[in-house]
Amino acid sequence: MMMVFFTATDTPLYSMAWMPKSTGQYAGTCIFLILLAIVFRSLLAVRVNLASIAGAYAWKRDTHILRDKPRPGDKILPRRWSLNSALVWASMDTVLAGVSYLLMLAVMTMNVGYFLSILGGTFAGSFFVGRWTAAAGH
Repeated sequence: MMMVFFTATDTPLYSMAWMPKSTGQYAGTCIFLILLAIVFRSLLAVRVNLASIAGAYAWKRDTHILRDKPRPGDKILPRRWSLNSALVWASMDTVLAGVSYLLMLAVMTMNVGYFLSILGGTFAGSFFVGRWTAAAGH
């Protein structure tokens, strides 16, 4: 089986039921892939910052009214394992894996429009939420 890119506008996406029959439907499919890639980058930014988000909520929920905020240099103890936080982390990882696999399947169709849509969505997602990822250099 040859692996080459092609430019057909009637390439099915995920199932035979999702086969664009017009140029407008193909454009709609490409817009969906752009948005899905943006959602993926946004979820990735949330996942990277999940510990600090959870820490902020835990700080607000804390009942110790007179407790000082931690200062630089204070020893930070690791949080105990809890079922709630483990479920949140596992759910987030599962959603991230699912969205990334959907993007991968779209690329594997070898359709140039689908491929470029995902690249464009990745660019847009990184442009808008890239500063919130851990490896952001900007």
